[in-house]
Amino acid sequence: MMVKADSPEGEKLDVLTTLIEAHEAKHYPIDMPDPIEAIKFEMEQQELSINDLVPMIGRSNRVYEVLAHKRGLSLNMIRNRNKGLGIPAEVLIQPSIDRNA
Repeated sequence: MMVKADSPEGEKLDVLTTLIEAHEAKHYPIDMPDPIEAIKFEMEQQELSINDLVPMIGRSNRVYEVLAHKRGLSLNMIRNRNKGLGIPAEVLIQPSIDRNA
């Protein structure tokens, strides 16, 4: 792995990396995460509390409803979370599945 990029070994490594990435993308695709789980993950990573989500979602009881899969994400919530938490919009617009139900 410690080769110069413009050397023959570097070119071989580049080709092998491209082939491996293509193989993994075809045979082992990674699904996008559930929107609510993505929000919970970002909350954990950024050490955020329910109160930190209030400006993005609304009152704290609404935050609890969303995190419990009892209320869906509105377009405004999706925009605010995309901007506030950096979660890609394509993740947030997916239907959420309550895995605890």
